[in-house]
Amino acid sequence: RIEKGMCNYNASNVSFASFQKDFLPPVFGIEFLLALLGNSLAMWLLYTREKTWHTGIIYAFNLAVNDLLYVLSLPLLMVYYLNNKDWIFGNVVCKLERFLFTCNFYGSIFFVTCISFNRYIGIVHPFFSHGKVHPKHAKMVSLAVWVLIFTSSTPVLFFSTTDVTKEQKNKTECLGSSANDMLYTYFPYSLSMAVLGCGLPFLITLASYVAIFWTVFKNETISMLEKKKIAYMITIVVILYAVSFLPYSILRNINLYRRMKCFLPESSLDIHKAYQVTKGLVTLNMCIHPLLYASVATSIRSICRRTEKSEATVTEQIGIQTARPGDAHLHLG
Repeated sequence: RIEKGMCNYNASNVSFASFQKDFLPPVFGIEFLLALLGNSLAMWLLYTREKTWHTGIIYAFNLAVNDLLYVLSLPLLMVYYLNNKDWIFGNVVCKLERFLFTCNFYGSIFFVTCISFNRYIGIVHPFFSHGKVHPKHAKMVSLAVWVLIFTSSTPVLFFSTTDVTKEQKNKTECLGSSANDMLYTYFPYSLSMAVLGCGLPFLITLASYVAIFWTVFKNETISMLEKKKIAYMITIVVILYAVSFLPYSILRNINLYRRMKCFLPESSLDIHKAYQVTKGLVTLNMCIHPLLYASVATSIRSICRRTEKSEATVTEQIGIQTARPGDAHLHLG
């Protein structure tokens, strides 16, 4: 088992901090402005322009709230990295910032999954959606998701802490994962969250959009413009996972494994740099989400109505073909 301070890359620690200082502050600064403006505007538009809140709007509004809860903490990270990774805000604020980040990351994944599965129900099973799925159900699911987010992120309050680094002139670091002596305890938690908190929702989302794609593009009653809107929506979600969610989850755990197994400094630096890039990309999801809200508020309901009408026509045709001749007078009284 690893002991605290066992892997001390004194020479490369400076390179680690230098790359973070050069890369992350400008990225976080741009993302802070875009995410703050985009999500604030989206919340205002959803609240003032959408008179009837259907299930998709409810999930989208919760996603926007989730983003704003974290985006306001980004200036703390900008100051931290510009200050050569010297955390000046205390241990409690460090834990809170890491907790909010974890909540935002998995909250984004969970609510995007809710939006995707809700669209699957509405488009692939329109009759069931119209008769059985109501806004109150979306509110209950959203509440359950918030409970799941807070519960699954709570261990971060225990693991994340500040640490004084003697080799870097007694600077105080805010550890995003855990101290070295807790890595073997933290790693199973991080790995399980990557599988259950990211991998499983990804599979649900992927299956939902494969079914949506198949249903929409074989339906002749849906216009090409509406099909393009569905393709646009699917593309946004694929980009979210491909650029933001999956790379961060994978490289985070590779970086933790690198720390546990004490890789050579050269390979460690490459892994660390790649991981830092994903840290910048993972917050990019808050800038992409407003594009997702737009697709929720515009085309989905009309497409659901068309698939419902198409399904009703098919059902009626089957009923006519299979009806017995003597049954007609029963319906006419």
